[in-house]
Amino acid sequence: MPAASDLKVLIVDDQQTIRALVRAGLKDIGVTDIEDAVDGEAALNVLLSNRRNLIISDFNMPNLDGLGLLRAVRIAPQLKAIAFIMLTGRADTALLQRAQQFGVNNYLVKPFTVATLREKIEQVFGPLT
Repeated sequence: MPAASDLKVLIVDDQQTIRALVRAGLKDIGVTDIEDAVDGEAALNVLLSNRRNLIISDFNMPNLDGLGLLRAVRIAPQLKAIAFIMLTGRADTALLQRAQQFGVNNYLVKPFTVATLREKIEQVFGPLT
């Protein structure tokens, strides 16, 4: 059982409002080590210099989208063990299947509640203390 305070999370979304909502939800469940990035390219730069154990990434972003980021994370030896939750505004079956093929750990559909955010994280890490 990991403590929420042990999680090191990277939020990746091109919309500042969504990043702020995810950050607030994470803080509500006890996560304190939170970074963010505006797209997949910026996220990779953060990940190469600052160790994270969970990525919560939007699917639809400029430059490098969520699937591209997921693929890049899964092929990089130093990053591939990072848990990845895809954040999407649509429960598109084809998208979710492609994300599963690339190794996504879970997905979260917008809009979401703090309880749903916690549930999705606990499905990946187990109960948070």
